[in-house]
Amino acid sequence: MPKFPLLHISFVFLFFFAVNLQAQEELKANAADTLQVDSGEVHSVSKATWLSTALPGAGQYYNKAYWKMPIIYGGLGACIYMAIDNHQSYRRYLDAFFLRIDSNATKTDQYLNIYSERELIELQNIYRDWRDLAIIIGAFVWALNVVDAHVDAHLYDYNVNDDLSLRVEPNMFFVNNLPAVGLRLRLNLQ
Repeated sequence: MPKFPLLHISFVFLFFFAVNLQAQEELKANAADTLQVDSGEVHSVSKATWLSTALPGAGQYYNKAYWKMPIIYGGLGACIYMAIDNHQSYRRYLDAFFLRIDSNATKTDQYLNIYSERELIELQNIYRDWRDLAIIIGAFVWALNVVDAHVDAHLYDYNVNDDLSLRVEPNMFFVNNLPAVGLRLRLNLQ
């Protein structure tokens, strides 16, 4: 068995183990300062992360970001569809190649006068690569789903006030003990 997938799986589990430990430490450190949700319970970052890890979109549901779920399922569905479709094409050309090189075959392949043996091999390689790329992109979409749920859970209780404003003001400052004029940005968070 190759060590390559095992290494990646180990990395993913170690990453989420570290995320869980960090979230537990944050909850312990900020137990007195945490904001309460309407139901009276604390919004858990680790719960959103683990939910989204186990079932894509579940962390977004927990964070009440319902509009993100169709995007996640659409991306994953497209990747799964492309992986299956490219795998079927890969198998079709692989089977045709094996029929062509088998001297004891009772039937001929469907591409007999269309593709040469070399072209069948090239088509197999193309569709196998596209299948693998669809799987990699699907894994990337899944990972983005987990990261989004984690970040969104951190920002769940973040209060954005209506009095948030940004003002540009003239400012005088000193550069090498000489006065200079410039602009200052002032952020009002009241």
